[in-house]
Parts: sequence; C-alpha cells; structure tokens
Amino acid sequence: MNSPLWPEALAGAFALALALSLRPWRAVPAGGPPWPWLAWVLLLPLLWSTDKLSGMPLVQPLSGACLLLLMAGWPLAVLGLAVASVLAALWTDLSWAEVLQRGVWLGLAPATIAMALGAGVRHGLPRHLFVYIMGRGFFVTGIAATAAGALALWHGGVPAGLAAEDVLLARMLTASGDAFITGMLVAIFVAYKPQWLATYTDALYLPRD
Repeated sequence: MNSPLWPEALAGAFALALALSLRPWRAVPAGGPPWPWLAWVLLLPLLWSTDKLSGMPLVQPLSGACLLLLMAGWPLAVLGLAVASVLAALWTDLSWAEVLQRGVWLGLAPATIAMALGAGVRHGLPRHLFVYIMGRGFFVTGIAATAAGALALWHGGVPAGLAAEDVLLARMLTASGDAFITGMLVAIFVAYKPQWLATYTDALYLPRD
C-alpha cells in the first residue's frame, strides 16, 4: 500500500492551523483541562497501533477520536490528536508516514465527520439526554468511524495479502467496538461527571418541565 502522503499532510496542516486560529484554550477551565482528556490522548497511540502490537495485520486499530471530540470539542480534539500522533511516533513501532496516515484516518477524519453528524443530531432531533448518549455517543461514532475507515481504504488501498472485503468488514466491526466504548463512557460521564464533556450541558439536553 503505497499511496501519496500529501493529502494527509495537507489535511492535517489545514486542520491544525484552523484549530489554532480558533484559540480553543480560552475555553479550558482555569485549573487546566480535566485529567480524562489528557489520559485519553495518552491512550490513543496504543489504540492506533493494535495491529502492530498484536502482529496481526487484519486487526484494525481503534480510533478513539470521537470520544475525544465529545470531551474536548473539535478544536481542542485536533490539538490532542496532533499530540497523540507525535507520541505514537515516539512510543510505537509506527513510522512517521504511518503515524501521519493514522493521525488523519483514525483521528482527524472520524472526529470531523462526527462533528458534522453531531451538529445534525443537535439541530435535527429532540434535545434529550437519550439523544445525546445514543445519538452522538453511539450511532454517530459508529457511522463516523465506519465512513473514515472506508475512505481510508478507498484512498490508500488494501495492505498486501489481504482482501478488500475482509478489511472493510474488520473496520466495520472495529467501528462498532469504538461506538460501544464511546457510548458507554459518555453515559457514565453524563451521569457522574458531565463537566468532562465539553459538548454536553444539562440546560440543552435535560427535558424541561
């Protein structure tokens, strides 16, 4: 699989410049970002390299980007994904080219797709707690991760020795796992620590009397 890297480099540079231009750190609490944001960023390099760690090319890495999006919002999520990409290059066996590809297709692409779909859910569906948890936490994550995986397969091709249909099925199953993890954690955060979710407010999603 030898696809040109300039589309990923261009997309990553544009997203990072846009995120920095929005100065998202102004929304960070005075005491700094909640520790789960930082913990999730530190975990992403491991999620992105599960195929390398397992030694099985058919094992598809988890994204984790949609949960970071819900916790931090798109601009801060992009900055977190950039940090995770650098850490992936330093901590794992991924080359810089692989890190760039995974930072875009496992990080930036699903986060951006989830942002767009989340905006549709927020404006097109009733503003209810269940809609946020199941809509944005579960279904949007699954759709975004599947779409990003399909786009990555279309752009980059299939790894040597693997069939396209097998890789696509593996990516769909991995997207389901990503959706389950994100939906479960979002439900827990909403119940016990809603301040960890920058995209959630009681005023918007709890039913009014």
